Amino acid sequence: MSTHFQTAVKSAVSDTHRRDAIDRMIDRDERTNLAILVQMGGLDGEFRRRALAGLGTCNASDELADLATDTAIDPSLRRRADELK
Repeated sequence: MSTHFQTAVKSAVSDTHRRDAIDRMIDRDERTNLAILVQMGGLDGEFRRRALAGLGTCNASDELADLATDTAIDPSLRRRADELK
């Protein structure tokens, strides 16, 4: 896992640092890590949506297709993944 991923999931991190970490993962095309963030139940919806949008930016169609059918995540995230793929 990248240091940016570790920053994004730490509990004692400010929202600003968490957003920056997710943005850096998007810039570095860390598709797997972004998909994991979308699936993380303990992460606020804002950050899960940001990671999902980042997958769209990265043209991560395989990851988006997997998320679109993942019944363990919120239906709104599945629908958005389906739209982005």
